Amino acid sequence: MEVSELSVGTWGLSGDAYGPVADAEVDRVIERALSVGVNIFDTADVYGRGDMERRLGKALEDRSWIHVVTKIGTDLEASPPRKTFDPRHLFTAYERSQERLKRDVIDILLLHNPSVQALGKTETVAFMKELKEKGKIRAWGVSAGNADQARAALRNGADVIELAYNLFMATDLEEVTADVIESGAGVLARSVLAHGLLAGQWSRDRDFYEGDHRLDRWTPAELRTRLKQLDALRPLLGGAVVSCRSLALRFVLANQQVSSAVLGPRSVGQLDQLVRESGMPPYLRDTVMADLTTRLKKAGVES
Repeated sequence: MEVSELSVGTWGLSGDAYGPVADAEVDRVIERALSVGVNIFDTADVYGRGDMERRLGKALEDRSWIHVVTKIGTDLEASPPRKTFDPRHLFTAYERSQERLKRDVIDILLLHNPSVQALGKTETVAFMKELKEKGKIRAWGVSAGNADQARAALRNGADVIELAYNLFMATDLEEVTADVIESGAGVLARSVLAHGLLAGQWSRDRDFYEGDHRLDRWTPAELRTRLKQLDALRPLLGGAVVSCRSLALRFVLANQQVSSAVLGPRSVGQLDQLVRESGMPPYLRDTVMADLTTRLKKAGVES
């Protein structure tokens, strides 16, 4: 399965992460992504309570060559919603995703942040493998919250893992790199801009509104520390690396184990800027990578 180096994630477009996005803009982002060569979209059955799958299904109905990644494993009908990886729930979730996406075969189906214990259950892994064996999906894997989950997935034969990977959070992928190489699994890197932090445009007193998950992600003191750490990297900007955003994107793309970097644009303007500033190989010179590592350590980044 050949995928573009840049993919479009749809959590932000769903309105669940940062607040609402106009329906027309959602459709424009999808179409614009296709026009610039993106051939893989990342979604989940919980994004907009299935609405993002429906939108992708409609937009990509006659474009079977475009790859779709979706995730299952959250029971929204429970009160409160909870993770569940029982095969009966997973099968129902799979069928609903398949219907919304309007696809006979789902390209990549991921378990959505299962625990190591859940991955240790034979019936859960067996269910995913059976879907692939029967030709209902092309690949299976795990959207993992940490290195232990990713390693457990790979050792159970996962074809794909998805991990947060960025300048400030690189350790998880680094810890499982040997497992990735041994297994030959694909890697989807999410949170490449750390939810906007690494774009380098926030002030020290940045506020977030209700409905924006970042409101609870950092305390004001933690945010100020992160912004100070980011400032330590600004001397590396120059030439083709025109911004902190560009540096962050190129850092991810420079990792040869990353199959695709999952972007999270909420507008066509944001998408165009991300594509433009991601640049072309070689993304970062070896001397810049070495300097980057040194500066991160000196800034106290414990990724």
